[in-house]
Amino acid sequence: SGVMALLRPLLLDVVPTIQQTAALALGRLANYNDDLAEAVVKGDILPQLVCSLSEQNRFYKKAAAFVLRAVGKHSPQLALAIVQCGALETLVICLEDFDPGVKEAAAWALGYIARHNSELSQAVVDAGAVPLLVLCIQEPEIALKRIAASTLSDISKHSPELAQTVVDAGAIAHLAQMILNPDAKLKRQVLSALSQIAKHSVDLAELVVEAEIFPVVLTCLKDSDEYVKKNGATLIREIAKHTPELSQLIVNAGGVAAIIDCIGSCRGAVRLPGIMMLGYVAAHSENLSMAVIISKGIPPLCACLIEENEDHIKAAAAWALGQIGRHTPEHARAVAVANVLPTLLSMYMDTRSSEDLQVKATLKNILQKCTYLPALEPLLHDAPPNILKHIVGQFSKVLPHDSKARRLFVTTGGLKKVQEIKAEPGSLLQEYINAINNCYPEEIVRY
Repeated sequence: SGVMALLRPLLLDVVPTIQQTAALALGRLANYNDDLAEAVVKGDILPQLVCSLSEQNRFYKKAAAFVLRAVGKHSPQLALAIVQCGALETLVICLEDFDPGVKEAAAWALGYIARHNSELSQAVVDAGAVPLLVLCIQEPEIALKRIAASTLSDISKHSPELAQTVVDAGAIAHLAQMILNPDAKLKRQVLSALSQIAKHSVDLAELVVEAEIFPVVLTCLKDSDEYVKKNGATLIREIAKHTPELSQLIVNAGGVAAIIDCIGSCRGAVRLPGIMMLGYVAAHSENLSMAVIISKGIPPLCACLIEENEDHIKAAAAWALGQIGRHTPEHARAVAVANVLPTLLSMYMDTRSSEDLQVKATLKNILQKCTYLPALEPLLHDAPPNILKHIVGQFSKVLPHDSKARRLFVTTGGLKKVQEIKAEPGSLLQEYINAINNCYPEEIVRY
């Protein structure tokens, strides 16, 4: 109905309340969807807003910043239009405003621009936003703290260089102090920002750790707010993934036990970062994997496989179990005793499983180390050829040296099953079968 053209002149009305209300109306329209946001850009309304951002009263500034945020949130292209009309410099000046509401509106708009990609994020940094955002997280108003932490998170997430600019402005120490703040929404943003810094490199992760976030951050895993739990687990995961030393530090602080409790006490997506964290820790070394086993990490991971409906969560649990079991026969046995191998096998063979889940549930990592035959035997009956060769291979290694296992293998029908396997002559599978048959007198094999 041509409302944009009608609202635009009202932005310059002599009555301040009309100006503000017109800006608010535009903001709400732009917020609704990207077509309307596009119309605001095409209607040449942005330059006018930017112009008045610098000279009008605080109510108008808030409304104008709201329009910019509403336009910028939809897509990188729309955010770029805001950058191109020179809004960043003016928004950064608003971060120094006397009124906390104006600061908040400006920080929010900057965050919505920075979150899209590293180029836009770099533009926000170049405009000088970061030191002022670090000042904003030190202000007394909780709402301003939240949005400033969120914007720092959005700036840090794209690259190590952007995260470094946030670190250089001294953000880590102030963020780390707020981990114990009673406000759940603030904690979510603080943990998110620290995660986005720590994820990029060993050096950045070490800087986060040096701010003495352990053992304080472990309290977040018991928080009543699901997102605080999830973001706390994500932060620990992003630190653990880098090096065995960082993982060891988390183990020493009681982090593995805390994550295991957390996985056991919640459901759904909240579990995912904790599951992956256990996988990363276990992947680094035999000792770290053993630390996960001793802390009783296997049962909750098995529970995730059975209880969760989402394939990507099951896949993460399967991957983590594979990382725990792949080191030595002792590690593999710990996984096998939990009776999880048949579950993994059925997920691998289930045509409804996602491709990722099938890849993660292949069992190969565990089977190549597993010498605990009672757990392998049931798999002989169901496994497809590509997995069967690993199972038969383990029997061919163990049976020649273990007379008790040889007797059992006959009485449980395992040997009979091996005779029924159709293997290509000269294949690895055939070699394994021959090795097993050679452990027994010929008449037993024929029988």
